[in-house]
Amino acid sequence: MNIGTILGLLVGIGCILASVVVEGGALIALVNLPGALIVFGGTIGATLVNFPLALIQALPKMVIRTITGGPHHQVEELVSQLVSLADKARRQGLLSLEEEEQNITDPFLKKGIMLVVDGVDPVEIRHILETDTQLMAERHAHGYGVLEAMGGYAPTMGVLGAVLGLINVLSHLEESSHLGKGIATAFVATMYGVGVANLVFLPLAGKLKAHSQEEVLLRKIMTEGILAIQAGDNPHIIREKLEAYLSPSLRGRAEPTPARAVAEGA
Repeated sequence: MNIGTILGLLVGIGCILASVVVEGGALIALVNLPGALIVFGGTIGATLVNFPLALIQALPKMVIRTITGGPHHQVEELVSQLVSLADKARRQGLLSLEEEEQNITDPFLKKGIMLVVDGVDPVEIRHILETDTQLMAERHAHGYGVLEAMGGYAPTMGVLGAVLGLINVLSHLEESSHLGKGIATAFVATMYGVGVANLVFLPLAGKLKAHSQEEVLLRKIMTEGILAIQAGDNPHIIREKLEAYLSPSLRGRAEPTPARAVAEGA
């Protein structure tokens, strides 16, 4: 569960509502059905026009994934796992990695290791894994692209709601009872549009984009690790190579391989 996403939404929306109460306003004044129909209905309609229906249908799943969490790998754990596999391959041969299949939970890493076990050419393995990663990144880009587009449509629909509200006011100037409703729709629709764009759609798109970049980095580390294992590189060299992808604060935090631990303890 990604607590940051939930906490951010609660803090953002909660502070806005609290400010209304502190100012002596009534929360019920923020409820405006015409404004909601214009902003939310208009945003959904524009999104349906702009994107394929299949992509829209996948949106709830993407949003839930943003809330429940991104990549489950810890980078240092991944490096340790790859170094451990390299150590086993060096001592027992590449075919011994087949025994590790049930211990590898990540489908991408399992796929790469099985290609190594099957003796596939390194150039072909790199091509397969990099193509897989590129297609994943493109799927993710389509996903957060929908949310970014919704973040652009919503404020525009808010402005449209404001214009419609003011037109309603101008067409009933002689009826004072209509003036308040029209002005309320104008301002509340603007608030809905700007608020939902900047508190929900754009932040969720940003979080999805960050998760996608993190997954791409993890797959780059896996790809280089898999190819280094196939090449029979020294596990210590593989660790140094893979830690180059990490920030300085994360380097050296991975658990040493058994072989290295023995060497260091000797």
